Amino acid sequence: FNEEKITEIAIFKLFKNGDVIKYHKLINPQKKIQPFVEKLTGLNNKMLENKPVFSKIASEINTFTKECIFVAHNVKFDYRVLKKEFSRIGIRFQRDLLCTIELSKVIFPDLESYSLGKLVSNFGIKINNRHRADGDAEATLDLFSIIKKNMGEKNLHKFINFQNE
Repeated sequence: FNEEKITEIAIFKLFKNGDVIKYHKLINPQKKIQPFVEKLTGLNNKMLENKPVFSKIASEINTFTKECIFVAHNVKFDYRVLKKEFSRIGIRFQRDLLCTIELSKVIFPDLESYSLGKLVSNFGIKINNRHRADGDAEATLDLFSIIKKNMGEKNLHKFINFQNE
């Protein structure tokens, strides 16, 4: 806990007009990848050894996400890991948050499971590259679009959880 390092990041920036811009990078975590992570993601130390370290792309990420709402499936986990990476290099990273798990529980209260895999399967969303940052982020974006459509923009903003330190 709190020793995780980012090996890959994918951000899909959704604009009000529906346009999407993707940011995706492999990242050298500067530590050995745990075997269960290798097995889950297919990423290995050799693939990442010549990739940039987080500090080299932190400014890009910070700028790309400025004034954005951070939406993720299990947002508290992703946000904690990203904030920790920023704090290691002395940058305070703070965004408004929305969690597609919590939103799904409100909008679709009768589902058996709120795992990303079960939700996207339930709604016919295809996941390319499962357990990789880009595949899971794109599936989360598609899920978020369904949630947004069912919830409405105004109601959605009631669920933003601003993390104060």
